[in-house]
Amino acid sequence: MSEHRMTPNTPLAEGEQVLTSFRADRATYVRTNTWMAVVAMGGGMVILWMLGNPHVWAGAVGGLMAVAVRAFYLMSEALSERWDLTNQRLLGPMGRAIRLGEIKQLNKLGNVVQVVTTSGNKYLLKYQGDVPETIRQIKSAQVGGQV
Repeated sequence: MSEHRMTPNTPLAEGEQVLTSFRADRATYVRTNTWMAVVAMGGGMVILWMLGNPHVWAGAVGGLMAVAVRAFYLMSEALSERWDLTNQRLLGPMGRAIRLGEIKQLNKLGNVVQVVTTSGNKYLLKYQGDVPETIRQIKSAQVGGQV
């Protein structure tokens, strides 16, 4: 069985150095899952109401419990994820490595930075506390600037 690492384990090339690291932010993780719970609670209540169930409140309990269990179960893995930005590449979990010259687009999706490569591959840097700053640092490294 192979071990899945949530931190970069790709060896650095000659002359390559890590400029900064992007870690998942705990407060952002909690805030995201709180909003997800609010939506799930409302959705559960609406569905039960539409079905004519007299116990609409059960939808709120079910939505809250579903998201809470998911958030608790995934928290350690989500918060251990790290991406390293080097002067040549963006290195991610499980051997992901993206040459800076291959990055075509950086998108903000809520608290996620989506990296789109010239070949169309997409990668997510999740639960970033300051998405615009993460994007700025990656763009700066692409042009050889200071991070």
